[in-house]
Amino acid sequence: MSKNSLKKIREYLLMSKAELAREAKVSPITIARIEKGMKCRMETKRKIILALGYSLSDKNKIFSA
Repeated sequence: MSKNSLKKIREYLLMSKAELAREAKVSPITIARIEKGMKCRMETKRKIILALGYSLSDKNKIFSA
């Protein structure tokens, strides 16, 4: 399981899991799984980063390597 800051950032932006999922065009279950530290595909990470309003170069702020 990988460490990430998704939940902290999402809550800081006052977004619900459902809102983020809708913006990123993924399921709310996917968001919940990622927040619990489960792995996801690179494409899913890309969608989430952009949905949060970050640029792809900020990926390490959300998903640690």
